[in-house]
Amino acid sequence: MNKFGNITRPLQWFTALLIVAFVAGCGGSGNGSGSIVISSAKAITAFSLAGVTGTINEPAKTISVDMPYGTAVTALVATSTNTGTGLTVGSVVQTSGTTANDFTAPVAYQVSAADNSTATYIVTVTVASISAKALTAYSIAGVAGMIDEAAKTIAVAVPNGTAVTALVATFTTTGANASVGAAVQTSGTTSNDFTSPVAYTVTAGDGSTVIYTVTVTVAAAAGSGVNLGTAGNYVILASSAISTVPASAITGNVALSPASASFITGFTLVADSTNVFSTSTQVVGQVFAADYATPTPANLTTAVLDMQAAYTDAAGRAPTSAATTNVGAGILTGLTLAPGVYEWGTAVTIPTDLVLNGTATDVWIFKVAGTLDLASAKSVLLSGGALPKNVFWQVAGAVTIGTTAHMEGVILSQTAITLQTGASANSRLLAQTAVALDGNAVTQPAP
Repeated sequence: MNKFGNITRPLQWFTALLIVAFVAGCGGSGNGSGSIVISSAKAITAFSLAGVTGTINEPAKTISVDMPYGTAVTALVATSTNTGTGLTVGSVVQTSGTTANDFTAPVAYQVSAADNSTATYIVTVTVASISAKALTAYSIAGVAGMIDEAAKTIAVAVPNGTAVTALVATFTTTGANASVGAAVQTSGTTSNDFTSPVAYTVTAGDGSTVIYTVTVTVAAAAGSGVNLGTAGNYVILASSAISTVPASAITGNVALSPASASFITGFTLVADSTNVFSTSTQVVGQVFAADYATPTPANLTTAVLDMQAAYTDAAGRAPTSAATTNVGAGILTGLTLAPGVYEWGTAVTIPTDLVLNGTATDVWIFKVAGTLDLASAKSVLLSGGALPKNVFWQVAGAVTIGTTAHMEGVILSQTAITLQTGASANSRLLAQTAVALDGNAVTQPAP
């Protein structure tokens, strides 16, 4: 017994020491204070009903879902994701894509965290009125379309090489149904040939209809320019207004749609006897507006669609390399840029002259997520034979060309373009809202 005891006691002490070390080691992997951190995450991060995505207001912990007219709300099944460990409505555990609930009144979803704390989200479902008939979301092959609700147009730019003869669209509508010709459309199922623009007729519960025209553009191969379509027939094309503080000197045609000629100001327009176009002493070319005589309205509708498609095409181009991404953190000081696709996730400012050096066939595409500002008395300069028709500025925010500054290239702005006093541009100014001039010289690039 003495020999056995002499052996077992050291083993017991050794085992005890190992256990202490193990526990201490486990404690050290927690939050540094010897305790294990338990997650308090409990957010609903996505929520949809019958394919209709809900709008989540995280601070208010509310979710709103707008369903089409005629939707029965007494047994809707939600698809959702959350950061918690469980989701319940009352005492019923919710399974995404399976559990049905009655949304006649707002429904409270409770998310539980791992630390047993909870958060409650109130989900409110609104069914569209009998006269509602909008397409509220539209995509093809995962590419979201750009919906212009006022013009009832949708532009989708699909990747280069996409076959467009049998594309399937995913969409949501507030109407009772949507059709193309006589074919009722089922989101995510029905295919159509988008070789030409496709007209979707949305029918409301009261039988009234509205037509959305969907245009699909296939992105050009890398290194090629942006196809402007009929938007390239104009040196200035805008949707809401075109103004000038006289006298500007514009070479090329000017057009406004869907706004009327009354929103073209400062030009002292003189209508042609056909009322198809007007003239102005400030314009070497013709001036068109959506309320002029046939065929002008239809021509301008197509031109605006082409402008939107060109913007979407340019926005979809991939940067040439990491070296053409976020150059200068958005401040382009003293630079000479080679051809390529450049991208910024911020605003871009050009505080000094900017040189674009390349040949007559080289292409520059500048993708700007914010605003674009060219400083006063500074210029964008072309060298080596580079041509302004091959330079494209795709800008999500407003574009401002400073006093007496000079711009080169096609500007595709999702908002407004402003040329300050005395600025000049060898450009096409294509704006999805307004163009404002102030004693400027604007010349369309040579073809």
